[in-house]
Amino acid sequence: MSGTGGVRIDPPRSGYTRRLRGRTNTELYAWLFMRVSGILLVVLVLGHLFIMNILDGGVQRINFGFVAGRWASPFWQVWDLLMLWLAQLHGTNGLRTVINDYTRKDAVRFWLKMALYAASALVIALGTLVIFTFDPGIG
Repeated sequence: MSGTGGVRIDPPRSGYTRRLRGRTNTELYAWLFMRVSGILLVVLVLGHLFIMNILDGGVQRINFGFVAGRWASPFWQVWDLLMLWLAQLHGTNGLRTVINDYTRKDAVRFWLKMALYAASALVIALGTLVIFTFDPGIG
């Protein structure tokens, strides 16, 4: 005990026990989804911007008829649907992480995430509905 000034630290009374709550890899999958969806979104969005602004003559050409002609093709419907779903789920996952990090009370965290999930589901459902039920005969 020389050099410690006679101060003695008692050993811990019990060892550290880790609480396991049904070990799942949810956070790992969420982390992986963010990376994969981010890469896919970069490709989809940059492809969209390149095609719309450079190959198709710029944004001044975009109107109701242009969208009607574009969504007549299943390829563009799937392209836009992938952008919608990936962007919404990517943003929802990111905001879920922010809520988990900065909310202290469990009840507040729960209700914020429920509101987030409800809003996300609504946007995905309405966006999907618009893409697949778009009627070019309206205009």
